[in-house]
Amino acid sequence: MGAHRIFVVDDDDGIRQLIAEYLSKHGFCVEACDDGEFFLNRFQSLSPDEALRSMVVLDIMMPGMDGFEVCRTLRTFSKVPVIMLTAVSDEMDRIIGLEIGADDYLAKPFNPRELLARIKAIFRRSEPVEPMVKPSLRYCWFHGLCLDTVTRALYSADGKPLSFSGADYNLLMLFINNAGKVLSREYIAAETRKRNSDPLDRFIDVHISRLRHCLGEDAKSPEIIKTVRGSGYILATDVHFTEHTHEPVTAYQ
Repeated sequence: MGAHRIFVVDDDDGIRQLIAEYLSKHGFCVEACDDGEFFLNRFQSLSPDEALRSMVVLDIMMPGMDGFEVCRTLRTFSKVPVIMLTAVSDEMDRIIGLEIGADDYLAKPFNPRELLARIKAIFRRSEPVEPMVKPSLRYCWFHGLCLDTVTRALYSADGKPLSFSGADYNLLMLFINNAGKVLSREYIAAETRKRNSDPLDRFIDVHISRLRHCLGEDAKSPEIIKTVRGSGYILATDVHFTEHTHEPVTAYQ
């Protein structure tokens, strides 16, 4: 396999060059793009293996197609990890970015070492998460939904594929592997982001909200992932594994 590929999408020549040179020195294959539409066309030309080993560092404030639009479009055909570059004081940009499918964010100005750490952490957590049962039991059933732990695809009760990113898969597997246990925000942050959660950092809450949306949850009264006030979150439904695509009789109550 070749080196991981990082796309740096930013209209600022100085920042684009700084990131590209720094990441190249650390063994990444870097492609710099100053235009969102050009990047999307280039990304779609990749082979499946190249796309699988890629990541995107995406600036929000770009002329023409901004980072939000690029991310929304990207998510219609790819689960490639995305780190969004945001203004240091604009929390709303960060929340919107996470809601539309970004995996992480970094506020400008930033230290390139911090960006490198985030990239490495995302690649680490993009590795397969082992299910809590032997691998031969490929399909995980809960609340009428089916998760294929091999392809990482999520299906509704009538077999339709649901929008689902790699970060969403890892968060869901964390809950599945701890079904019935209350998980604190700090534990979730440590397991999914490989670092501690800042008390003012809303990443975990937004990601939980995004996952609930993927699962078709009612935001006001969720039944699958419930909030335990003052403690964290819990997967409050039965989980069953099968080696075939037929739902077990006891899988939905």
